[in-house]
Amino acid sequence: MTHSLHDQAAERLRELIFDGTLPPGSFLDEVRLCERLEISRTPLREALKVLVAEGLARHEPRRGCFVAQITERDVDEIFPVIGLLEGRAVFEATQNATQADINALERLHERLERHAEDGEINEYYAANLAIHEAFITLADNRWLAQSIGDLRKILRLARLQQLHAPGRLNQSLSEHLAVFAALKRRDAAAAEQAMRHHLLAQHEALRELARLHSSRIAS
Repeated sequence: MTHSLHDQAAERLRELIFDGTLPPGSFLDEVRLCERLEISRTPLREALKVLVAEGLARHEPRRGCFVAQITERDVDEIFPVIGLLEGRAVFEATQNATQADINALERLHERLERHAEDGEINEYYAANLAIHEAFITLADNRWLAQSIGDLRKILRLARLQQLHAPGRLNQSLSEHLAVFAALKRRDAAAAEQAMRHHLLAQHEALRELARLHSSRIAS
């Protein structure tokens, strides 16, 4: 029961971090979090240990836990790596996809296009994430899935905001459609290259936004 409670608490804390309710750098007040999650301190502290291990929180002796802040160096180091990993995932997905899988991906991309046309950034991001997850599922490679999942948790501290960069929403859509077009042609190498380009373009958009505006990236 305790194990289940701390797993549930960790998942809820992730949601609060990813939706910005608990912003980067904020103090994780144990008393208030226990009240909010309606749990005791034992499962909460176990959940916080999980978040620290994942890199989503940091523990400071005698001060407590804080939501992690992703730095520019983190972004610069992670994006090339996740570009390689997700590129490989779509390469394997292209090899494995059935016609039924392609039909399902078609529907996801239609959703993506609608949200881009309507300027719905949050909804676009959700559809975008579903597509990336679909590629990982189709790759059927647990080591890729685990590695990408670990890095994606860190990038989610900053990744959504790159869609606010001028022109980025339509550019992102174009990149996604290029990946999907290559997959439909069964050109695994082209799909891999297009996905790597997509991730590196996200990186550049995030860096540009950080230069132009105050950012969730810590300096």
